Amino acid sequence: MTLKGLILVGFILALYSCGNKKEQELIVRENSLLEREKQFQDKEAEYEKLLKMKDSLLSLSKVKDTLPKIKEWPENLKVVWNSKMVCRESNCSNYVIGDQRTETWEFRSDSTGMYANVLSNNEIKRVFTGQYLENKIVLDSAKEASAKNKIKVSVVLDDIKKNIIKGTQTITGQDNCIAKFSVELTPSNKK
Repeated sequence: MTLKGLILVGFILALYSCGNKKEQELIVRENSLLEREKQFQDKEAEYEKLLKMKDSLLSLSKVKDTLPKIKEWPENLKVVWNSKMVCRESNCSNYVIGDQRTETWEFRSDSTGMYANVLSNNEIKRVFTGQYLENKIVLDSAKEASAKNKIKVSVVLDDIKKNIIKGTQTITGQDNCIAKFSVELTPSNKK
């Protein structure tokens, strides 16, 4: 090859290499631009999600405002009560007129409702669901399956004073027998 031929081949290679370099720079720029577009789309999608979450929270707060407030026992009932119960009438074989019982009662409430826990020897014996009406307390237990029989217990406390609450507890046994106890609650010295 002659010197002219070598120069011509070198010039062509230089041109080819410059053109290839420009093409690669364009590819890098295009890839960079595509990456930025993808990041922008991700941020836009995240923004849309946040807007939807904000809207759902606003609608939830509107619903929450329409829900009834949690009912609670009056403050004067939120103490520990000693109970004295006396059987006044019975056609059940396991309850005798004159039988006496003593327990501890606690009026509780939470987001699921109002309750009265009945304790004997510091262990929960029964849990009543409760309602506080204008001038009385109504308590009900679901049917209980004990080892011996199934019973349903309901209580109406309709004589409510500051330091004494009185009413009637009705126990319905599995044979539909009924025993009624007078109930007298007095505040305990325990907190």
